[in-house]
Amino acid sequence: MDTPEGKAENMLYYGDNLDILKRYIKDESIDLIYLDPPFKSQQDYNVLFAERNGSRAAAQIKAFEDTWQWDQVAAMTFEEVVTSGGRVAEAMQAFRTFLGPSDMLAYLSMMAPRLAELCRVLKLTGSIFLHCDPTASHYLKILLDGVFAPQNFRNEIIWKRTSAHSGSKRYGPVHDVILFYSKSDDYRWIGSRAPQDPDYITQFFRQVEPETGRRYQGNVLTGAGVRYGESGLPWKGYDPTIHGRHWALPGHFLRENGITSGTIQEKLDALDRAGRVSWPEKEGGQPRLKYYEDETLEISVTDVWTDIRPISGHSVEKLGYPTQKPEALLERIIRAASTEGDTILDPFCGCGTTVSVAQRLNRKWIGIDITHLAITLMRVRLRDAFGDDAKYRTIGEPVSLPDAEALAQQDPYQFQWWALGLVGARPVEQKKGADKGIDGRLYFFVERGKAEQIIFSVKAGNVTASQVRDLHGVVDREKAAIGVLISLNEATQPMRSEAADAEFYTSKELGNPKYPRIQLLTIEDILNGKKVECPHSVSARAVNPTFKKAPKAKREPKKKEKQSRLSEHST
Repeated sequence: MDTPEGKAENMLYYGDNLDILKRYIKDESIDLIYLDPPFKSQQDYNVLFAERNGSRAAAQIKAFEDTWQWDQVAAMTFEEVVTSGGRVAEAMQAFRTFLGPSDMLAYLSMMAPRLAELCRVLKLTGSIFLHCDPTASHYLKILLDGVFAPQNFRNEIIWKRTSAHSGSKRYGPVHDVILFYSKSDDYRWIGSRAPQDPDYITQFFRQVEPETGRRYQGNVLTGAGVRYGESGLPWKGYDPTIHGRHWALPGHFLRENGITSGTIQEKLDALDRAGRVSWPEKEGGQPRLKYYEDETLEISVTDVWTDIRPISGHSVEKLGYPTQKPEALLERIIRAASTEGDTILDPFCGCGTTVSVAQRLNRKWIGIDITHLAITLMRVRLRDAFGDDAKYRTIGEPVSLPDAEALAQQDPYQFQWWALGLVGARPVEQKKGADKGIDGRLYFFVERGKAEQIIFSVKAGNVTASQVRDLHGVVDREKAAIGVLISLNEATQPMRSEAADAEFYTSKELGNPKYPRIQLLTIEDILNGKKVECPHSVSARAVNPTFKKAPKAKREPKKKEKQSRLSEHST
């Protein structure tokens, strides 16, 4: 796995993001970072298959549960952060004094070095958006202040992620927090606009211009406080100084109407000639600026987002990943802080919403995840949504038998998920030690509405004929069509004999083709291109409850997007 050199291409990495960042991602090479890390909360997270009862027993939770426990590893990580010195070390020592050796301190100790690496790889013109919940957002903000400096804090964005949520002896928690920081003052900012709220239009655009019939709202032309230059002088009988105010003309409105020169009073004259000043009926009243209804169909997005709905159970986006975020959320962030050709990084990319949206918006992307199941899910999502148009390299997955053996020894569960991902099967959501002989499943249709299943058993150690016999029994018990045993080692002759005794699966609806009912595949077989012998609907596209088919997506036609800087926007 050599570092890719000299190629600006999309990358998908399997592994610990701290290690990946240090080994592969160059200094100041990233334009925009979005991350939604697992965060300390009052519940346990099964990252890929959340169990309704909140049980910690599911094998799939293993990837993250140690991150939240104060133990020897967490203590060593804390010490490494502190001995590195600087503002982050000072923040961590303060956390230790305040929180003590707690699970929250373990979580912050995990996040601190990762945020430092993310700062290193971010360009000076880049931004970072950290998505979290209110349980940890205030601690993470202090960490971000330490890494990026307080003056580079831009927004605390509130996203209303659900419509109704009852609370016990408190207000219902319905929002997430997104912390927005830049690397410097010179960061890329395009901004966001959204449709105006129809209720706002009805409530505030009540006046009607007799000549045109256009509805409008009158906005103040003055600001609070007395000024002694041009902005404090009277104009057409109205003296702002008497009222403790001064003229404050909106610069963007003047530019949009071609008024770019002259004194403040001359600019006011130009606005009045253009019919953009509303005069009160009462003499001496304050003139106001006309904003027409048809000019305010879109408004600049603020730091409270209530217009992006979460993914519902019936959404076409939903892929069966409980922490999946809506594409509209990532699209708003990516459009606001990057342009076409920029590189987007998500170090906790989960089911791949960030990389999918970046692909659609013609950005380059890098995704990192620590579970093989998430990597497989992303690959399937990109294939379904973009087909051959999604070009990328995958780094960190086994590509040979020795690689697979090393993974099996290091982490049997990751090996199991990876092996099932090779054949597109869904891992079974079961408790440890209670899988009933089933590690994964696939389904195929023999006719409309009639599904058959393929059962998978994955073995990392030595395999024997008794395990083939057990699989045969499971296939009979589950009334499955086919059973597949995936192993590292070659099948013995007794194993082949047991498999042959199971005979064949046939179906009248499919024309009675014969498929071995029990099949033996090695990892080397699969890496060399051998497939499960089954009806064509599986080899082409299985009906898979884990990897729900992502909707087709079209990349936007490449275009030159308008760029601006914060200084221009603020002015």
